[in-house]
Amino acid sequence: MARIGGIDLPKNKRIVIGLTSIFGIGKSTSEKILKKLAIDENIKVQNLTDEQVNAIRGEIASMKIEGSLRSEVQMNIKRLIDIGTYRGKRHRRGLPVRGQRTRTNARTRKGKRKTVAGKKKASAKK
Repeated sequence: MARIGGIDLPKNKRIVIGLTSIFGIGKSTSEKILKKLAIDENIKVQNLTDEQVNAIRGEIASMKIEGSLRSEVQMNIKRLIDIGTYRGKRHRRGLPVRGQRTRTNARTRKGKRKTVAGKKKASAKK
């Protein structure tokens, strides 16, 4: 089992996909790492040699991943909230930050629907 960056990689997946289980490494970054190290993308994680695993570890060591990246993202959000930007206010209120509509949808960000007392659906007037 390959353990890289404090994460156990899924052993029966291809290495290019297995590396994406590390926070901060997506598919394109994974492909770049493997291309730089001349490792075949189609090798399963369980079939990697110790030298290949150590080479991948060394390459990833210079990157910001997992805990340090998560804390940096949280600090960036906190900074936006503290200086009172529009994006910071949206974060504080738990609303979509990137311009999405909120009249319908936005349930992932807003959470479960809350019933508002006295609010009725508009009826069609003739």
